[in-house]
Amino acid sequence: MAEYGEWNRKGATLSDVTAEKEYGVDRDFIIKGIRAGKLEYREGVIYGNPYLRVLRSQLEQYIAEVLGKDHLLQKKGKTELRRINKEIAALEKQLNELKSRKAAIEDVKRK
Repeated sequence: MAEYGEWNRKGATLSDVTAEKEYGVDRDFIIKGIRAGKLEYREGVIYGNPYLRVLRSQLEQYIAEVLGKDHLLQKKGKTELRRINKEIAALEKQLNELKSRKAAIEDVKRK
């Protein structure tokens, strides 16, 4: 099912916890997809906590089949908006720090 090397590509996989945050699906939904043969998975453990890792492309396809393409697009849009807002906040913080440094340098020049 998976393309060659897809498991190793950055961003191509996600955990069940990340899937819940990004797509609004829970672990049971993922397990149903695995049992139906729609999702390939790998098991992992971090700090003693087990998790499932699935392929993003297969999960998106499964979500579109079961919950509808509109649900998938809505969740992807919200996730993208959240990422953009986070990036804007980081850039604003960096800009404010640079303005402060600029003001401090200008104060030193005046003296």
